[in-house]
Amino acid sequence: MKHIIGAKPPSALAAAASPAAARTVEVDADSAGQRLDNFLIRHLKGVPKTHVYRIIRSGEVRINKGRASADTRLETGDQVRLPPVRISDKVAEKAERPAPAREFPILREDEHLIALDKPAGTAVHGGSGVSFGVIEQLRQARPAAKFLELVHRLDRETSGILLVAKKRSALTHLQDQFRERETGKTYLALVTGVWPASKKVIDLPLHKYLQADGERRVRVTTADDPDGMRSITLVKVRSTVAARPQQGLPAMTLLEVTIKTGRTHQIRVHLASQGHPIVGDDKYGDFDLNKRLQKLGMKRMFLHAWRLQFNHPASGERIELHAELPPELADFVTPPPDRA
Repeated sequence: MKHIIGAKPPSALAAAASPAAARTVEVDADSAGQRLDNFLIRHLKGVPKTHVYRIIRSGEVRINKGRASADTRLETGDQVRLPPVRISDKVAEKAERPAPAREFPILREDEHLIALDKPAGTAVHGGSGVSFGVIEQLRQARPAAKFLELVHRLDRETSGILLVAKKRSALTHLQDQFRERETGKTYLALVTGVWPASKKVIDLPLHKYLQADGERRVRVTTADDPDGMRSITLVKVRSTVAARPQQGLPAMTLLEVTIKTGRTHQIRVHLASQGHPIVGDDKYGDFDLNKRLQKLGMKRMFLHAWRLQFNHPASGERIELHAELPPELADFVTPPPDRA
């Protein structure tokens, strides 16, 4: 059986001779400036993106009764025609089953944005085998909020500062800052071995690719690789962690890592390329060491979004936020004497 988004309930459909009707949605101030494709993806939950683009190209979606392209920017008051679209029972069930409501530790909040401290192991949004993430849970916890959108991303395994916009204008302003590299993003990462203090800049291009199983990976490449993206990472040694021979652990180094470019897995791949992978990294790390660490209770990657600097989208004030290391990471780098 197929479900029709925008259609009447099944009982009413059985009695009705006419096909399901389209519906019209008026664009409010919070959606003004948004691309048509993104607007539809938000309103047609569960509909594959390929189908969203198909109904745009076919002219089934209209703005003020006229055809439009996927990149058309919406304006307040626009009337958007949404045709009924069919989705499978499985997708419909998933769309109707809301994510569990959840609030997260708040570092700063005002009428324009939320800065929260994301725990490790939680995705920022649903997709790629994950039913829901921070943004879906936050929307469920705040049903009265008209607008909540992610400003940027963090890997599922990474903890720390995550920005959520509460207004379309704030989202646009903040994303522009990320795009133009006007933000300051510094992470804390624990790597294997003793990092040379003189090694302060990693300027190596990165190449994204898919493995045979479809999983995304990144590797360092050469400057003449046409698919390579220039990537710059700044590294500062914060402290060293002595080797723990009794536990089979080598010396390690806690780094402050500032990224000047925001490439996929940039920090993880750059640090690993220097022979110092991040502790607990299950994609680019030391897998034998990771197994020993898991037995000692360290079951996550030691990467934490510690500091974020940006200009407030309304006042222009320069904001600097900090999210201190979560206990499981802080305790590992400063263990009590009996664990040393």
